Amino acid sequence: MKPVNWRGVDLNLLVAFAALMETRSVTRAAEKLSIGQSAMSHNLSRLRTLLDDPLFHRQGNEMQPTTRAFELESVVTALLDTIATDVLTPVSFEPTQYSGPVRIGLTDYAELVFAPALFDVFREQAPQCQLSCRPVDRVNYREALKNDQVDVVLGAVETEDPVLLMEELYTEKHVCLFDPKSTGLSAPLSLTDYTKTPHALVTVDGQLSSPVDNTLKSLGCDRQVVMGSQRFLTVRHLLSGRNLICTVAELMAKLDMFNDKLAISATPIDVSNFVIRQIWHKKNATSAKNLWIRQTIDKTVRNQVQDLRAR
Repeated sequence: MKPVNWRGVDLNLLVAFAALMETRSVTRAAEKLSIGQSAMSHNLSRLRTLLDDPLFHRQGNEMQPTTRAFELESVVTALLDTIATDVLTPVSFEPTQYSGPVRIGLTDYAELVFAPALFDVFREQAPQCQLSCRPVDRVNYREALKNDQVDVVLGAVETEDPVLLMEELYTEKHVCLFDPKSTGLSAPLSLTDYTKTPHALVTVDGQLSSPVDNTLKSLGCDRQVVMGSQRFLTVRHLLSGRNLICTVAELMAKLDMFNDKLAISATPIDVSNFVIRQIWHKKNATSAKNLWIRQTIDKTVRNQVQDLRAR
């Protein structure tokens, strides 16, 4: 097979050929494409050279196609239709017709606070979809995105990786959670209350200290951490009926999934806030499905935050 000189192939030539086949006239074809007659004549000349066939010959006032031109007509029409519909037309996405998975990587905090609300909204918009909540943390979320294990990651994560994009959704603060009956304390807690009462700690890495302890040392005091767990649910249940305080994220403390009577207080010292973001792979930036997922997460998270903070 003779190698194709792709440098000489111009999509405009196929458009010109289609116009000539339709109008049977260089003049009318030029008018149809809003170009000059000389430009159309030049296109015809290039077509004849490219396809090694005269393609059209004059008969009276019309340009009659050759056999080769008739053979090419359906092929060129199909090619132009394919380019118009499959290449140049943006891919649409209809959630109501989608029956596949929606894969969201969630930190423990994000899954606890948002998974039920996300399930409700995604199932409302896409009744046939499946919501897959996959556990991620600050270490493995990049791998999950790059290996296409999740569509989006949601949580207290951030990135400077050039192939990942992120959006800040809101800033979370910390509060103190305790059983007022068992501790004998009431809100707002004083610094003395905070330092004299034993602490439970939600710890991701197993450490029984946090930046809070550095802040206390700068104030000339400390606290006693007597228990640590990676799971907020464990710590939350532990607080009921025990003389313990735990410093936790505000929205987690306000969830209505518990029947206990724990009290919430502002922290008596400065505790750093943290930002909740969603992160996705750059290759999915213009994907209609991924855009729908991100927009749905954005709206759902913001509504849930507004609802919890109002409690």
